[in-house]
Amino acid sequence: MSETPERLSMAGRLRNNFLTGLIICAPLAITVWLTFTFIDWADSWVTPYIPQRYDPQYYFDVTIPGTGLVIAVLFITIIGFLGKNLIGRSIVNFGESILHRMPLIRTVYKSVKQILETVLKEQSTSFKKCGLVEFPTPGTWALVFIAGDAQGEIAEKLNTDGEEMVAVFMPPTPVPTAGFLMFVPKSKIVMLDMTPEEGAKLLISGGLIAPDYKPKVPEIPVLPAPAAKEPATTSVK
Repeated sequence: MSETPERLSMAGRLRNNFLTGLIICAPLAITVWLTFTFIDWADSWVTPYIPQRYDPQYYFDVTIPGTGLVIAVLFITIIGFLGKNLIGRSIVNFGESILHRMPLIRTVYKSVKQILETVLKEQSTSFKKCGLVEFPTPGTWALVFIAGDAQGEIAEKLNTDGEEMVAVFMPPTPVPTAGFLMFVPKSKIVMLDMTPEEGAKLLISGGLIAPDYKPKVPEIPVLPAPAAKEPATTSVK
């Protein structure tokens, strides 16, 4: 009878060691797999268009992972450099004028360009804040990402009572790539201090990984020290 606790203890230790090793190895393995998958995807798009005399595989007879990705990054950087000067900007405007004359392509091009400009703009505040809104019923709250103030026709139609409306994106759990775009009164949003990255972790984990939070301590105003009283002087008559 004394051997049963020892066996259970040994089984528990093995299980704990396995779970600890899984926690250490699984994120590393998934990260490596995603990295090489992305590199292979980029190579599959770029490598077939590389001339044979510029392809390192032609000289070394060995596939070098990341060649297409490096060439793509260099090509995009050069295009960006050329697009900033007058001649390059003129070429870009000429190409865009051609695309704008195509009925279906112009809609897709304008939408994609506007999204990229909004997301990649350095001073953009899109999706840099998280908040809570009551959904789907009062008393229950859902995590949302703040997109910005309502603009254009939507702002004109909704801001009838003077209440400022805000566009928020509410993704589902655990896949935050889809969701709902909602326009909510600004006063109905509870703003959070967590970053969008922390909010995404909270969503993907189903609430298991909550970001660290330190309550803000209200600052106590420092009162100026009372001025020292000068000692009373007695006049000698």
